[in-house]
Amino acid sequence: MTTIYLIRHAEAEGNLYRIVQGHRDSTLTDRGWRQVRALEKRFDGVRVDAVYSSDLYRARATATAVSKPRGLPILGVQDLREIRVGEWEELTFGEIARRDPVMLENFGKHMELWHVPGAERPADVLDRAWKFLNRVAVEHDGQTVALVSHGYILRLLLSKIEGMTLEETGSVPHGDNTAVSLLEYDGGRFRLVYRDDNSHLLTPEYLAQETTKKRKNALETGLWFQEIPSDSPLVAEAAGRADAGISLAAYQRDELAGLVQLGPELGRIATLYLREDFRHQGLGVQLIGQAVVRTRKRGGTRIYADAPPEYAPFFRSCGFAPRQIPDTGNPGWEKDIRFPEL
Repeated sequence: MTTIYLIRHAEAEGNLYRIVQGHRDSTLTDRGWRQVRALEKRFDGVRVDAVYSSDLYRARATATAVSKPRGLPILGVQDLREIRVGEWEELTFGEIARRDPVMLENFGKHMELWHVPGAERPADVLDRAWKFLNRVAVEHDGQTVALVSHGYILRLLLSKIEGMTLEETGSVPHGDNTAVSLLEYDGGRFRLVYRDDNSHLLTPEYLAQETTKKRKNALETGLWFQEIPSDSPLVAEAAGRADAGISLAAYQRDELAGLVQLGPELGRIATLYLREDFRHQGLGVQLIGQAVVRTRKRGGTRIYADAPPEYAPFFRSCGFAPRQIPDTGNPGWEKDIRFPEL
């Protein structure tokens, strides 16, 4: 018999910023790294003989929770990668909802109907992952294996094991980040012992570290962004900088919600602004997400902002550390956006 743990990766930037990840790489959030530590404690004392992972960073980073304490290598494989989403890659879910709300609904609820240019079809994703899962089960007879993958692909695999069709799978939600499922393979068949267990994230020890409310997941509609000229009335309303390198208006559905301005200095967030009726909804972090993505594309390794003390809770919740501004001594905030070495 082969024992197999299926693990969803920890919270990644795309989950938090509501940006489609697919095959694009992203690192983990601060919450994601806390989830990795909780996952490591969950597996303390559990025998594991081999660790396989999607070759994408967010999955490999999560796999370290199991591999490092045992001195095992992480065997990265493309067959465990998330579904390739073609022209949706790196779009916000808010942008996709604006362009094609029907296909966005199909992505989650009617998988058999979903397809966009350049993307894999869910049935093909299931086929590649299913073949790999069976190969691992046969090759590791008598052993225990951990496989770290992604929400969409694990949803497909687990539903197939439970005997569901692709049409039926759309009614099943995916598990939480770092949720664990346990399989047993014997006599050519899989048995599902349990599915999408996240009890390691419900312990008093873990919950005590949660200083902010968990935000909505990336499948829910968020903001979309449009570049605007720096002399736009919105820039003046937000007390933004006329010399900004880039100005992005943020919209929720058809309503103007706010503004984020970058530069002209690489990595500097010049303006963050949400209109009053859009505040306290967890939307501000999506403005930060645009700063991260666009700064990385320009080769930047950090983002930073000047802000008064009353903004400290927000910046801390987004993973920023205090930064003293040269010359003035005023408060500021800085975030390293590099991928930590594994």
